[in-house]
Amino acid sequence: MDTFDAIYQRRSVKHFDPDHRLTNEEERQLLQAAIQSPSSFNIQHWRFVVLRDPDLRRRIRALAFDQAQITDASLLVLVTADVQAWRKQPERYWRNAPQAVRDLLVGWIGPFHEGRDWLQRDEAQRSIGMAAQTLMLAAKAMGFDSCPMIGYDLDGVAELVGLPDGHILGPIIAIGRATQPAWPKPGQLDLSELVFDNHYPQAGNTL
Repeated sequence: MDTFDAIYQRRSVKHFDPDHRLTNEEERQLLQAAIQSPSSFNIQHWRFVVLRDPDLRRRIRALAFDQAQITDASLLVLVTADVQAWRKQPERYWRNAPQAVRDLLVGWIGPFHEGRDWLQRDEAQRSIGMAAQTLMLAAKAMGFDSCPMIGYDLDGVAELVGLPDGHILGPIIAIGRATQPAWPKPGQLDLSELVFDNHYPQAGNTL
């Protein structure tokens, strides 16, 4: 599928065929695509918890406003991130780079993050967002549908999956075959409300 087609056709589907299954190769292809996403300093904060166990899914569904996607989707992925990934052998993030580049960027990672807890968390959340979008677009390109969900009990799900200290939760992403079409798009804002040249209209030109 063309990239633009995948972008425009990707929708948040609410009804999945509970009998459909992805092959191991299809699942691997999706996850390999997701980790091609960009991340600050190539730290790759994302960690993907593939929720396979039917009983676990039922328990999570009870913590997620009884959303049927939780139990019916072919693939259910909880996207999380390791906020402290920047500390953990950062040289491995640049192992294939030329020595001079590796030394420079690995040397920057510590000073850039140290003592800036807000930045560490922000970068982890940004990484989650980019990986999640890549995963959903890859799914659409492969002919599958998806739905990102943030409507769940964070503490309850964290306990169920054994979320380690220093990690944060992102969306749960359901992937599979739709049994009903998504609702019509409710309405995209016009670009004139969202895109500005150089500065916000009321900010004044300070250049």
